[in-house]
Amino acid sequence: MEIRLQKALAQAGISSRRHAEQLIEEGRVEVNGKVVTEQGTKVDPTKDLIRVDGKLVAEPERKVYYVLHKPAGMVTTFSDPQGRSTIRDCLEGIEERVFAVGRLDWDAEGALLITNDGELANQLMHPRFKAPRTYLAKVKGIPDQPTLEKLREGVLLEDGIAKPDAVQVEGETERNTWIQLVVSEGRPHLIKRLCAAVGHPVVRLFRARYAGVGVEGLQPGKYRALTATELEQLRKGVSGGMPAAAAAGLRLPPRHHRAAGAVSEGAEVEEPLEVELSAEENEPSEPRRDARPAKRPEAKSFGKREVGGRGGESRGFGKREVGGRGGESRGFGKRE
Repeated sequence: MEIRLQKALAQAGISSRRHAEQLIEEGRVEVNGKVVTEQGTKVDPTKDLIRVDGKLVAEPERKVYYVLHKPAGMVTTFSDPQGRSTIRDCLEGIEERVFAVGRLDWDAEGALLITNDGELANQLMHPRFKAPRTYLAKVKGIPDQPTLEKLREGVLLEDGIAKPDAVQVEGETERNTWIQLVVSEGRPHLIKRLCAAVGHPVVRLFRARYAGVGVEGLQPGKYRALTATELEQLRKGVSGGMPAAAAAGLRLPPRHHRAAGAVSEGAEVEEPLEVELSAEENEPSEPRRDARPAKRPEAKSFGKREVGGRGGESRGFGKREVGGRGGESRGFGKRE
């Protein structure tokens, strides 16, 4: 049976169909010894010899489906020229050639689907199928109701209006707030940009579920096979649409480990995650060169205070002179 070349590559687990089209355009695909660059070329995977970068493409023995709890500080690729940790480090034991469905930022954590089913992966990532992504974002400050309504109504970003499918507060600490956001589009750094646009930058980002599949019970860096029920829901969802309402019963991710003497969760102040506007989603954020350290609570006396004997002096807030025996007193300034 003849099918399109990009579909054959996707079914063989080489890549998503969209990436397969890119491979064809770049002249990296051969059919029966001839380079093919025309999209839509028909092939028969059971008869034609298909090669990508010189390697023969074969039908996978079986389709596999996993969900990985991606840790923060890891790129969503299988190799990295900068030598950073990749998701390959977490997928030992999987013999099939697999790939990730979509991306998670280098500094984000949570649910990442892993499979060799290119057809299903393409459907899950395609905007037309609107697969919901559920995030828990820890943002700086405490958003008020008008701010939350602004998020729900949509925010104008540099690449157009972005409107989450659902927004609700999950919890508050002394200085930060956990917000659940559900989106059904995959624009780069969308959650970070949405929150930054309303004045509450993200300090921690956790994807709780992708298309309804979550990482409950999984430690960061661990993966599990999808259940038959989850796989059936995914297939039904891409054919009939997926609900994009806020999810109930989500658990906040465990706190990051901190060095001894660190402050408690309620009092911690974390630096916001950087929002990058490039198309690459996996680059680590660089510290802002113009960033200023946060102001610390100031003591009652801002200036220098020295206490000595009769000749000692005290420097306070300002200067006030009062005459008296033996000299002068400068209340808010210098006293000799």
